[in-house]
Amino acid sequence: MLFRSALRAISLASLLALAAGAAAAGTLEEVKARGKLICGVNSGLQGFAQKGPDGQWAGFDVDYCKAVAAAVLGDAGKVDYVPLDVGGRFAALRDGKIDILARNSTWTMGREVDDKLRFVGVSYYDGQGFMVKKLLGVASVYNLGQAAVCVASGTTSETNLADYFAEKDMAYTPVAAATAAAGIAAYEAGTCDTYTADQSQLYALRLTLAKPDDTAILPEVISKEPLGPFVRQGDEQWFSIARWVLFALIDAEELGISAAGLEQAKTSKSGEVKRLLGVEGKLGEGLGLDGQWAVRAIAATGNYGDIFKRHLGEDSALKIKRGLNALWKDGGLLYAPPIR
Repeated sequence: MLFRSALRAISLASLLALAAGAAAAGTLEEVKARGKLICGVNSGLQGFAQKGPDGQWAGFDVDYCKAVAAAVLGDAGKVDYVPLDVGGRFAALRDGKIDILARNSTWTMGREVDDKLRFVGVSYYDGQGFMVKKLLGVASVYNLGQAAVCVASGTTSETNLADYFAEKDMAYTPVAAATAAAGIAAYEAGTCDTYTADQSQLYALRLTLAKPDDTAILPEVISKEPLGPFVRQGDEQWFSIARWVLFALIDAEELGISAAGLEQAKTSKSGEVKRLLGVEGKLGEGLGLDGQWAVRAIAATGNYGDIFKRHLGEDSALKIKRGLNALWKDGGLLYAPPIR
């Protein structure tokens, strides 16, 4: 009897060990075995993620996915992009349909606690704003009392809108839209007086209007919207990889490392540069990667500043100023932990 009980205990222990081993394998091994990173992105938001006529995806969030693929798989092209709407983005991640969600999504307590997700890090500091047709003569959000406001349903923008107008004792009529595209269509058709979303989205969405110059973005920002990638809870190794790839791009800008200057940077006397580029130390091994993971990421996309400039800043159609997204040493909020 004791012998059979011992066997059962051993069998149970073996099963638990196997389960633990499977869990330990995690997303990194799945991605390597598949040979592709599956990245959830916006279905089409200029500057962040958009599929071109040639079938190629481009944008700020797309470049982050490329950097992760380069770090993990050695090839920035080994990414399958899954366009996701607002309603299905988090379920797709939870259900394992994607490896990373990089879809201009806001970090909130509820998304970590209730949705069981992990926020990787802030890639874009944003805030909710409003856009209006110039002919209305509205210069401030304080002039929007009694306005009909178009907003995408199921977003933090919808909640922020209700909170803000209640706090200011301002009446308004919400016009909920299933998607940003539907909301913009309603705005352009005159169904509502204003459209509200993260300001970065407003810059992009305004360009889709028939007459973008007829619309103004109001100066006020009514919320904090820290945007960035998400991964599932329960896989600390994958979370660390996703996080440190983002940090590596930010640190590369601070350290003055560009894609073109990687080889020269490897001769730097800076310990920070040497560790980031794998010349010194073995920090990559702690991630389950080799010492060149950050080199590959930076080579694929350039540093954070290069990515911002190309897709959102002065070299893009959006012409968004760095503002809060400037490096901390330049007066912004952008900050990554040191590589040591």
